[in-house]
Amino acid sequence: MSIATTNEDASEETASHNIGWKAPLSRVSLPEVHGSILVPKNATWLRRLFAFIGPGYLVAVGYMDPGNWATDISGGSVYKYRLLSVVLLSSLMAMFLQSLAAKLGIVGKRDLAQACRDAYGQKVSFLLWISAEIAIIACDIAEVIGAAIALNLLFHVPMVLGVILTALDVLLVLAFQKRGFRWIEMLVIGLIGTMMLIFCIEIFYAKPDWGGSTGVLSGFLLHTEIFHDHKMLYIALGILGATVMPHNLYLHSSIIQTRTFGKSLTELKDSIRLAYIDSSVALTLAFFINAAILILAAAAFWRTGHHEVGDIQGAYQLLSPLLGAALATPLFAIALLASGQNSTLTGTMAGQIILEGFTKFTMAPWLRRLVSRGIAIVPAIIAVGIYGEKGTGVLLVGSQVVLSLQLSFAVIPLVQFTSDPKKMGAFVNGRLTKTIGWSIATVIAALNAYLVWSTFFPAKGA
Repeated sequence: MSIATTNEDASEETASHNIGWKAPLSRVSLPEVHGSILVPKNATWLRRLFAFIGPGYLVAVGYMDPGNWATDISGGSVYKYRLLSVVLLSSLMAMFLQSLAAKLGIVGKRDLAQACRDAYGQKVSFLLWISAEIAIIACDIAEVIGAAIALNLLFHVPMVLGVILTALDVLLVLAFQKRGFRWIEMLVIGLIGTMMLIFCIEIFYAKPDWGGSTGVLSGFLLHTEIFHDHKMLYIALGILGATVMPHNLYLHSSIIQTRTFGKSLTELKDSIRLAYIDSSVALTLAFFINAAILILAAAAFWRTGHHEVGDIQGAYQLLSPLLGAALATPLFAIALLASGQNSTLTGTMAGQIILEGFTKFTMAPWLRRLVSRGIAIVPAIIAVGIYGEKGTGVLLVGSQVVLSLQLSFAVIPLVQFTSDPKKMGAFVNGRLTKTIGWSIATVIAALNAYLVWSTFFPAKGA
């Protein structure tokens, strides 16, 4: 990632005054926690890095939610390890885009929603706001279903009741918000650690094939078969749609501003570098979890001929009999519950950022959460009531299709803003960064358009 450098004195003025924005901010992003975490200026590099650790992990949560589980299980059970390359490619795209989001927040001093409101006209901003709200609702649906499935698997709570109970997680969010933003970050990191540990145990039980021409390592090489097999391409695009999520770009550009950083060129450079490290390490962990889910599905289901396993419930029921380990299924459900609760915490903040950034309308976080969760609960209850447990799988996949459709509306403005020298000054995207950014935006737009098209107009015989 290149950082353009010019004369230091001139660059400091450009970087700190943000002359490319039309109007000064009337309200900072997430004012209740803005600048609440001190980054010591004269401390060692490790101490400053520790102060920056946190936002990347909140962002990483969106890359391992129940929607990812559904697509990874489908990919592993049907195509063994061959779609690991898609998981890797999607994760690299996510790392790149999240680094741009962090840079926008640090240099632009505003989140992506505020930047869109400033740069575009009222009609365009309104459309982008509606798109972002749809993405939040789609994410919430996945969280609701994931948490309800976990409660059903662990405690035999009926699915409809489990969906209703997910509304109570707003109390958990409020409890940790009152304690401070660092508490939320530590909880999220703890839940991610729990998921990592559980999947290490699950992989140990599954004993996958690591080497050879069809083993795990070979799966990280891109197979041309993806472009010829319609069903394989569909699942691959589902993995992409479930991995690179629009609300995370709004979230990261905001929560990075919970840190205090100076205005000089050197201080901003240091802050951007530390933010890159934080998000890259966190998203690497998310990549390992997603890869582990697909590897587990391939080792447990593909190898035993259970290619029809395409949902979370089916995977849960088969894990213990196939792996011969009594702990396999409860550990799987606990990891799913951790995934759902993690997504709940970040979904709350993303919804608040999007609402306030686009409209300047403020709403109490608990009320915003209840409204968003209420909208998500209704379709989940209808799906469970009419179609039973199978309906949850359909709704999970459908929510990822909706997310795919919204993604370009966040990616394109992000690349545009960070490529504008008037807005970013000395930190404008270099030529290579611009090329990569616009290439990713184009690929995502094209592939997700194809995903949506093939969902509603499947090819004959597919």
